Amino acid sequence: MPSYDYDLGIIGGGSAGLTVAAGAAQLGARTLLVEKEQHLGGDCLHYGCVPSKTLIRTARAYHTMKNARAYGLPAPELVPVDFSLVRERIRSVIADIQHHDSVERFCGLGAKVEFGQPIFVDEHAVRLNGSIVSSKNWVIASGSSPAIPPLPGLDRTPYLTNREIFYLDHLPASVVILGAGPVAIEMAQAFCRLGTRVSVVQRSGQILSKEDKDLADAVQHALASEGVAFYLNTAVTSIRDLGHQRELQLRDEAGRETPLVTDQILVALGREANIGGLGLEGIGIAVDRKGLQLDQRLRTAQKHIYGAGDVTGAFQFTHAAGYEGGIVIANAIFHLPRKADYTWMPWCTYTDPELAGIGLNEKGAREAGLEYTVFTEPFSRNDRSLAEGEQTGKIKLLLDRHEKPLGVQILGPRAGELLNEWVAVLNGKVRLSTLASAVHPYPTLGEINKRVAGAYLSPKIFSERVRKGLKFFFNLRGRACG
Repeated sequence: MPSYDYDLGIIGGGSAGLTVAAGAAQLGARTLLVEKEQHLGGDCLHYGCVPSKTLIRTARAYHTMKNARAYGLPAPELVPVDFSLVRERIRSVIADIQHHDSVERFCGLGAKVEFGQPIFVDEHAVRLNGSIVSSKNWVIASGSSPAIPPLPGLDRTPYLTNREIFYLDHLPASVVILGAGPVAIEMAQAFCRLGTRVSVVQRSGQILSKEDKDLADAVQHALASEGVAFYLNTAVTSIRDLGHQRELQLRDEAGRETPLVTDQILVALGREANIGGLGLEGIGIAVDRKGLQLDQRLRTAQKHIYGAGDVTGAFQFTHAAGYEGGIVIANAIFHLPRKADYTWMPWCTYTDPELAGIGLNEKGAREAGLEYTVFTEPFSRNDRSLAEGEQTGKIKLLLDRHEKPLGVQILGPRAGELLNEWVAVLNGKVRLSTLASAVHPYPTLGEINKRVAGAYLSPKIFSERVRKGLKFFFNLRGRACG
């Protein structure tokens, strides 16, 4: 039997890689974790989830201060935002979390951490910092980077991505955001609330294109009411550097040209898997435009080499990366043939109001050719929502023709938190009648979950057939009014 330096080698110290490293090391596997950046944590900690949610919270606080009168409070005298202070708060939060993702912690768990760029020299070994390191199994969890489009002039013009936007020296007076996905829309609202003049340019006619149009349009309306400008069905024909500013030429679907001058450009047009430079082509591992080509057990063509995180091309979420890390551990360490199942993978866009979902939305159900029924409940009928002054939005419950749940979407205050009940319900196969009969504390936003389940059950409980039966057996006499 061949002898290897490690039982498991992991390329990438982001969410997926850290999950695998922690689990494997604690289970007794001799584990190597390799990261090309200077710190562990990956994009989520340094350029994604953590800094973006920290910025969003700061922007929300400032927005609440500006709208104090809506809560019966006197309007405060506000000074312009000093973004250097916002930046320092972001760095402080990252530093606190970095302790959990430190080399010392993983060494304490039993995993060896090395920094550098590995290159496969054969199917079991990589060249790392001038040495050859071998492992029985490998996991490629190298993450993703911003996709940069070949727009005329962009390569000669300074621009921002998620790697720079959180660490600016000052708040830009204006920013044009290319793209209208979750990152783009979250940053549009956050910077607008802080005082930046924000424009969003989108090639299609809908923001958040994977979401149902009614919910995406409601998010757009909320942002527009705060001052974000939208250019939909619009292409960027050229970009040029003006020194302290940049100029974009836009063309709408009618062919009209519009020049747009801005201080900064944020490119938020999706992600590309970090799979170049690893030497994968030399060991027979196939890739496509999304990332690694994997089977359901997250194995490459080399069955001892796995993929997890953004390189899978599935869901580019931190929680998805953690889930995939668990799949890898089951297969590589326990040798259990566990397959990835994304049926109930939840997601959330952290705008205000938030937009969260799990399972299929209407767009996905139609694409799958499924028959479905939609039940809704608006936040305008939720007492806590009214008390909070946040009644925009609704919950949508999709049932198939057998009245089994297909998915849930929530647009409203703290939708991501409200979705957690559905994560438990759908993964645990809890009956809707159980949810509808469960006692929720009053007044809470979570009552909306109970009410939408009740909206499905009410026509069955209060049907004419039930009324006739009760009248026959118990001599009920019917309406007392009207």
